[in-house]
Amino acid sequence: MQNQTNKRFFSQNICKALMADKLITKEQAQDLLKKETKVKNILLKQKAKKIDKGLSKDQRAALVSFIDVVVYLKIERKDQPAKRIDEDLIYKALAHAWKVPYKKIDPLKLELNLVTGMISKSFAAKHLLLPLNVEEGKLVVATPDPFNGEAINDVEMVSKLKVKAVVSSKSDIEKLINEFFGFRYSISAAEDLFSTKGIDIGNMEQFVSVKSLDGLPATDQHIVNAVNHLFSYSFDQKASDIHIEPKRDICLVRMRIDGVLHTVYKLPKKLHNAVVSRIKTLSRLDMAEKRRPQDGRIKMEKDQTEVEIRVSTIPVAFGEKVVLRIMDPDVLFQDLEMLGFFKNDFERYKSLITMPFGIVLVTGPTGSGKSTTLYSTLRSISSPEINITTIEEPIEMIHEEFNQIAVQPSIDVTFGGVLRNILRQDPDIVMVGEIRDLETAQAAVQAALTGHLVLSTLHTNDAVSTIFRLLDLGIPPYLIHSSLIGIVAQRLVRKICPNCAQEFEMDAKELADLGLKINATGVVRLKHGKGCVKCRNTGYMGRTGIYEIMPYSESLKQLTSGDAGLGDLRKKAIEEGLVLLRQNGIKKMLKGYTTYQEILRVTWDQI
Repeated sequence: MQNQTNKRFFSQNICKALMADKLITKEQAQDLLKKETKVKNILLKQKAKKIDKGLSKDQRAALVSFIDVVVYLKIERKDQPAKRIDEDLIYKALAHAWKVPYKKIDPLKLELNLVTGMISKSFAAKHLLLPLNVEEGKLVVATPDPFNGEAINDVEMVSKLKVKAVVSSKSDIEKLINEFFGFRYSISAAEDLFSTKGIDIGNMEQFVSVKSLDGLPATDQHIVNAVNHLFSYSFDQKASDIHIEPKRDICLVRMRIDGVLHTVYKLPKKLHNAVVSRIKTLSRLDMAEKRRPQDGRIKMEKDQTEVEIRVSTIPVAFGEKVVLRIMDPDVLFQDLEMLGFFKNDFERYKSLITMPFGIVLVTGPTGSGKSTTLYSTLRSISSPEINITTIEEPIEMIHEEFNQIAVQPSIDVTFGGVLRNILRQDPDIVMVGEIRDLETAQAAVQAALTGHLVLSTLHTNDAVSTIFRLLDLGIPPYLIHSSLIGIVAQRLVRKICPNCAQEFEMDAKELADLGLKINATGVVRLKHGKGCVKCRNTGYMGRTGIYEIMPYSESLKQLTSGDAGLGDLRKKAIEEGLVLLRQNGIKKMLKGYTTYQEILRVTWDQI
């Protein structure tokens, strides 16, 4: 049986499977077979330092497979020449040839206790078996070799369940075995070190034994490992936020990915304080202070790049909730052209940010990408001839080309106070993190009137309503007229996954009934993501911006001076070329960048 299994992984059989799925040509297969030995030697040399010197020649050779050879050579796909054959595609083709289901594992959908509670780590690592879930009374187990009958029988005996084997890539299984079993070990070991007979009901009241008051020390190695795992896992999943939430009986860990929160782990409640203490230690917060909100930051390394993590703690019913905002420089600092502007919008925005003085406001709710737009803008216009100063609470991402100042209200270092003082620092461009009150707004206006370009944010729903927000703050119309030069309102929508995008037809009337009016009748061709292994079957991958770019023109200023309402200003702005957020989104939908569901989700307030 073992020989039969080995034969299934022979290079010729792998090539046949790839050809059967029309992924490679016969000529490509012959070329692969010719290069097999040479590439295996190259890969063995690369692994030389990690290879146990006591292994025999045959054992060393077995460390590199033909699958590794195909992945290394980055072969073009026959059906899609712009794409390359990867390990997932190879195992998918093999699964098809073996008539066994293929499964791309989504770590976010795995239950830690089920994965690590069925079999031991040593058994899982030796046989490359990973329990995934229970379906219709059967235990679904992922493996690169579904014909390892002896190991599968052992799992059935231990679990008392029939096993349904599915094929997954070897790399995915090895990675997840190390991650999940390593995290489980850290959690279990930490749990064993700390057990309390008390009843923990968080901040409301607490009964504990004198022996252990606040849980594990933050220096405990198992807690250190567990928190490190949370960080590395969030980087792998490209999460923007980590939420650590105390509940009555558990500690819930959730991660925000592409704007949507996913539950990742449910940890024992008794470990919550230790995890929070470790994060507080890293971010230099006061561990003894549990009654007041605190803010801090952590600097970490991800793929040889520095990542800033903003930490916020706040007391809730069952303890302290911690939210970690991951400020990835690859996300915050982008080329302006890549943010999602259409050509006309980009030209309008560029004309605003190249003005010598005045105020440009970027508006939108929390999580709409305002920080990315501002940071990317500052980096695009930064040069040795320009002095850029930012005032932030807190500083989201440190960048050497900017002079960045952190607001500290506790010692009376406020937005307005700093803004008045930095004008003596000879800035050319000033970025104010947010205009929240009259003092900051007045200081921003004075900075603009004295010859500085001021960039800032406001929390408003659209561009036009921003003018009325400034009036509500107490800024007189004549000061708004002389300082404000333009407003950008924005949202983020999820992009359709390019790997599984499909066209479909929808009636224009049906779209109009939903509130998406387009200049067409009859059937419209749109796109959506079918769902694939690359996007975790969501149909989406990444996000892009939709924008309203509104220069504050003379005609709009005249309307603001009179008794014009919001509708009058919006009508005039549209006459002058303003494209509303929903219309901008519809344009993106028609071009196949996103779906109508996403446009409805983020522009619900523009019906």
